[in-house]
Amino acid sequence: MGKSSKPAYSSGVVTVNGQEKASQYKNGNTVYSNYNMSDAEKNIYDYAQNSFLENLPKINVFSEDTQKNMQNQLNSYTQKGLETINDIYTPMLDDLKTDIASRFGNFDNSIFMNNLNDIESNRADAMNSLTQDILAKQDELINNELSRRYNYLDFLNGVQNQTNSNILSYLQQAASNSNSGNSYNNSQSSSGSGLGDYARLAASIASTLFSRW
Repeated sequence: MGKSSKPAYSSGVVTVNGQEKASQYKNGNTVYSNYNMSDAEKNIYDYAQNSFLENLPKINVFSEDTQKNMQNQLNSYTQKGLETINDIYTPMLDDLKTDIASRFGNFDNSIFMNNLNDIESNRADAMNSLTQDILAKQDELINNELSRRYNYLDFLNGVQNQTNSNILSYLQQAASNSNSGNSYNNSQSSSGSGLGDYARLAASIASTLFSRW
């Protein structure tokens, strides 16, 4: 009984719009895989990688401008809270004074002092509540800034991972074509370039990515 002959190794190729994207070939006893990254893909990948490297060391470091911006927002929030409290309690004090003056002609009486103490006590409680709100607002501003930064790094990391995933997919196709024993060109539409995946990835993160720093 004769031995079956082993098929000769044949290189595998994947093309997109007539351009070779991935290939696998054998040189001696070594099998090589190659991916041809387009200029656009390279620019996207390099930008994501360089931006990630640039921003990672300062992820938790706030610049002077960032601190000033947050302080301005906090000051505005505080001022608005004080104005709200004054709008509530100043008219109450004015009405109390008018009422007491019209009824007794002076403020030196227990009714006025009791009502005044009640109003001042309520205003003190409102001021204490505002103080707690200001502290919570400060935490919110810091957490929001950190969240934007983390989301941006996640986005950059996602771009790199998507590129690697596209490359691996093409190389696997080239390997499959090679292992079949046939030299094969897999022509695909331009959507196979993976740029559509980048667009979908960007859209999914854009809702939470408001600004860069």
